[in-house]
Amino acid sequence: MTRPKSVRSPKARALASKAWPGLRSKAFAFDAEKREAINFYVWDSAEAAEAFFGPELIERVTGLYGVRPNIQFVSVAELVDNH
Repeated sequence: MTRPKSVRSPKARALASKAWPGLRSKAFAFDAEKREAINFYVWDSAEAAEAFFGPELIERVTGLYGVRPNIQFVSVAELVDNH
């Protein structure tokens, strides 16, 4: 099974994401068994995340992929970056 178009070009999508205010990083993942794309975003603030994941984005993603995204907000206790 091939990955969906939403995760085919992470580098291209990552470049586009630089325009998202407050976004620190984004991880792209794909679960082949479940046929799910799973993305993890790290934001400067909860406000930036909530502003990005508004009703307009949810509607747009649902229209593009035919599935309503499951969005969960969590607090990052610690982030390790080895770069």
